[in-house]
Order: sequence, then C-alpha cells, then structure tokens
Amino acid sequence: MIRLLLPLLLALLGGLVMWHLSARALARQLSANSTRLTDPRLAPVLARLARALDLPEVPVYLYRIAPINGLAAPDGRVFLTQGFLAALDAGRVTPEELASVIAHELGHVAHGHSRRRMIDFSGQNALRFALGTLLARALPGVGPWLAGLVTSALAARLSQRDEFEADAFATALLIKAGIGAAPQISLLAKLDALTGGARGATPAWLLSHPATPRRIAAIEANAARWR
Repeated sequence: MIRLLLPLLLALLGGLVMWHLSARALARQLSANSTRLTDPRLAPVLARLARALDLPEVPVYLYRIAPINGLAAPDGRVFLTQGFLAALDAGRVTPEELASVIAHELGHVAHGHSRRRMIDFSGQNALRFALGTLLARALPGVGPWLAGLVTSALAARLSQRDEFEADAFATALLIKAGIGAAPQISLLAKLDALTGGARGATPAWLLSHPATPRRIAAIEANAARWR
C-alpha cells in the first residue's frame, strides 16, 4: 500500500511546491512592474465600490504591460494592466467598465480563488500522475495523453466555475454601488475585440473562461433577481 501511495503523495506535494514557487515568482514580477493606480478618472467609481464594501478605499495597482487584462494576485492585490488604461485613453472603455473589471477581480479575492486553485492544482497534479500510471498500462502510448486531456478538462471546469463566481460577486457589488450591471455586460460584449482574442478550434470544455454569451446570460439573470 505504501508503495502505491508514496508516488501519489509525492505528486501531490510536488504540485503544492510548484504552485508556491509560481505564486512567489508572480508576486515578485508584479511588484517590480507595478505602481499604485491613481488615475483621477477612476477615483469616483473606486470610491463608490469602497462605500459599497464599507471600506475606506479599494487599492488597485497598475501593472505595466501592454496586454489588456485584470488580475488578482495570490496575496490579494488587484491589478489593471497598462493596456486597459490605454483603452480608456482611447475611449474604447469607460471608467464604469473598468470598475466592473476591478469588481470581478475583487470577487476572486473574496472567494479565495487563489487558495482554491492551489488545492485544485495539487490535486490535478496527483490525478494526472495516477491516471497516467493506470492508463499507460492499459493503453500504452495513448494513456498519458488521455490522462493529460482528462486533467486539463477538469482544470478548465474548475476555472470556469471560479469565473462565474467572480462575475456574480461583481454584479452584486456593482448594483450595490449604484453602478449597475450594464457596464459589466458591455465590457464582456467587446472584450474579445479589445484583446484580439480568438478561441479558435479549442473545445469549450478546455477553455479557462466560459463562453462570453454564457457569462452575459448569467449576469443578466443575477441582475434581474437582485434589482
């Protein structure tokens, strides 16, 4: 039994170590390439979010990279990229739409998604090892590929769950702040065009984010209930 469990436990431990190393490297990279965001155009909407959360302020950091993105670091900090600020400068997004991005990232923080992803990643690493070992015996040459496919699909499903939860948190917060869900929906509707993203032929069940129409439908349903 020990011979069977030891490799599995080592795979689980390896996943934990890999996640921690990755999180620390990301934190260093973010700290080295970011500053506190103090754009006066965003100050009013940030103040509304802070009041809705009963906080003195909502600190947001500017991550100096060109791609358009928002992210929540494992340490709880929330970032907007320079690309989003450039889109604001160009009139392609509004302050309220950027508030929806910030609210979404706050949702990741509030739900503890970084901690959950650490557990998920470690479990997936162990599952990949166990499945790979079993399937390699039954299906030589194909087994490890199938194990990778199964764990990738599981990772995508868990990631999509997190995105729906963060969206729901953002919708509730935006409504409470008096901003409403409309900016959240309008940003999602044009996000692919803003980022130049293309899902291509990747199956929906392997994508880290749900399809945009599904996200918008869920937001609209939540907003209708919570108004």
